[in-house]
Amino acid sequence: MPRIAEGRPAAKPSSTEQKDRHRRILRAAAHLGAEHGFDHVQMNDVAKEANVAIATLYRYFPSKVHLFTSVMRWRVGAYELEETPTVDDPAGGVADLLIRMSREMSRTPKLALAMIQGNSLSYAMGSRDSALDDERFTRIVQHAAGIAEATPDTARQIRLIVSCWFGTLVSLLNGRFSMGQAEDDIRAACALLLRPLEPDSR
Repeated sequence: MPRIAEGRPAAKPSSTEQKDRHRRILRAAAHLGAEHGFDHVQMNDVAKEANVAIATLYRYFPSKVHLFTSVMRWRVGAYELEETPTVDDPAGGVADLLIRMSREMSRTPKLALAMIQGNSLSYAMGSRDSALDDERFTRIVQHAAGIAEATPDTARQIRLIVSCWFGTLVSLLNGRFSMGQAEDDIRAACALLLRPLEPDSR
């Protein structure tokens, strides 16, 4: 099992040149991941395609787990909005978002599974960098529902929706679901889980 390197925190790019190298690495990893999947991507090949020294690659991404978790965070970040939109149908808004993400990820299934594998390993090993559990992804889903400020109840609803979507996405990428079945399940989950919660009667 790939391990997260211990005692080697990932560096954060600060200068324009460093940010450019960082983006090149993410693009190279995404390209190679789409071709080969997580297990067959070599860090040396990523460095070569990104035209950076291997030491530079490891400075920003201490392991392949870090790398593909970061690719997922980068891809997920493309859906982030600066402001919360006005949404007439919260369940429909979230379903549309998750279906759009599912369609995009299903176009490059090897890359999608590589990102999921990296994210799952990161989460299992206790890293705080897991892409689907960070505040950014929660905020993206929350905004899709038109929720400016989440209560504990709505936060739980979002958590449950993300969990359902994640399972559906894995089944889609592994060929167990068709895209149509996945879309139907996503819409059903959002409709059920974003209903107003009943007051606690206990």
